[in-house]
Amino acid sequence: MYSLPNILTLARIGVVPFVVVLIFLDGDLWRWLALLIYAAACITDYFDGYLARTLNDQSDFGRLLDPIADKILVGACLLALTAVDAIADWTIIPALVILLREILVSGMREFLAEIRVGMPVSKLAKWKTTIQMLAIGFVIIGPSGPPPLPTVIIGEVGLWVAAGLTLITGYDYLQRGLSHATPEAEQARRKAQAQKRRNPATADPG
Repeated sequence: MYSLPNILTLARIGVVPFVVVLIFLDGDLWRWLALLIYAAACITDYFDGYLARTLNDQSDFGRLLDPIADKILVGACLLALTAVDAIADWTIIPALVILLREILVSGMREFLAEIRVGMPVSKLAKWKTTIQMLAIGFVIIGPSGPPPLPTVIIGEVGLWVAAGLTLITGYDYLQRGLSHATPEAEQARRKAQAQKRRNPATADPG
């Protein structure tokens, strides 16, 4: 549980309150501090998985906590940014789409976990996450960014792009999940379970 990858994941959750408080504080200094901590949290999202694979230290605890940490970080930032009007008007729509997709995927994963079916992350979903993280960073810094760089516009456009990818990947996950929720799929699982009870030797060891 207390391996380095898991510690990084826990740290990503631990910094969320600090980022939220800094977002609520007005001033360039606070925005830059919020961006710095947020960026560090996003970097841990890469390194915890990389270290887990490199050190051969993958665990069920890490697999459980990693997506939860991502959703807490993204959800908290989007809500805080909306509260201070950094995300406002029409830009609330992509933020809402992103949040609703996270709820959908969480529910789908819970259902599939109960029937012991994995739902691997697609490459498009990884691109969505990257664009989403970058967009939120630009929104956090907002008008405090370097003058030549239109950080506000970049952040808003990034949210719309991430929302578009969110709809695509969310639909893909929904299709995959629903394919295991049909009467035919349920009947096939029951037959497989009955077969295992009749032939224990064919069941998974352990």
